[in-house]
Amino acid sequence: NYKELVRITTEKTIPIVVVKRGDIIKIENTVKFQVLFPSDKLISENVLNNNSLVMKLYLKNLTMLFTGDIEEVAERELLKLYSNNELEADILKVAHHGSKTSSTIEFLKAVSPQIALIGAGENNKFGHPNSEVIERLKSLGTVIYRTDEMGEISIKTNCIKITTMVNNNKK
Repeated sequence: NYKELVRITTEKTIPIVVVKRGDIIKIENTVKFQVLFPSDKLISENVLNNNSLVMKLYLKNLTMLFTGDIEEVAERELLKLYSNNELEADILKVAHHGSKTSSTIEFLKAVSPQIALIGAGENNKFGHPNSEVIERLKSLGTVIYRTDEMGEISIKTNCIKITTMVNNNKK
């Protein structure tokens, strides 16, 4: 897939920008992304998942942590690299579809999200999200939104309103 992406972007002369830890992507004055991960030293274990892009969105008075498909080993690295208040976010996009290989209690406590978003297909073959991950989030008092149960999730950030759209065509 990556080779195909490079081919298409080269063919259409679309520049590819590689980001890394420490980069800031400024959208406008009150909106920016901070790239938290990966760092220069990549994780060798499950390379694609554990070197996923982890970014923190700053939007006026709202913060959101996007965690890609990272697993426990990458979470431990993030905990070493950043203090808890640097990882803390109002909203967490839960890593790896809520897989049991991520969302350790230590990481969740550091992030301390008020809201967790879990993207997982209904009746997926992996059983995502994992029930233990759900219980960890609940133990922290986090409100959980799941695409497998609630359908598409939209966030209006000017008033922090979250809506869901359940697929009414379920059998």
